[in-house]
Amino acid sequence: MVPCLSPAAAGRSSRLSPEALAQRAVDVLSEHKALDIALIDISRTATFTDYFVIATAQSPLQFDALVEYLEHDLAPQGVHLRHREGTPESGWVLLDFGDLIVHLFSEEQRAYYRLEDLWGRTSTVVRFAD
Repeated sequence: MVPCLSPAAAGRSSRLSPEALAQRAVDVLSEHKALDIALIDISRTATFTDYFVIATAQSPLQFDALVEYLEHDLAPQGVHLRHREGTPESGWVLLDFGDLIVHLFSEEQRAYYRLEDLWGRTSTVVRFAD
């Protein structure tokens, strides 16, 4: 019997499980002073990814640094950025790592989009203290 994999898992070349990947992203963001980090397991309600990590960046410079730190830290584990949307100047950057999507927001944009409220209706939101 062949195991049934989610679309995200079927394309995985990472040495990290989706859960370990999400936790590593949380650790990297925390180590580099992102604020109000939230982890949401959406694997039961979405087919396009397994986890969202949401965090607040305090400046365009910090947005760029966080993206760089994530890419640099995850690459040795076989995890590479598949797609990026948004800009630091817009207050929103989305990073698609396959099994994980990282959303970086300014405080204002995070309050506007309220992703935790939207996805928290069907999935548990885990917050990490600053």
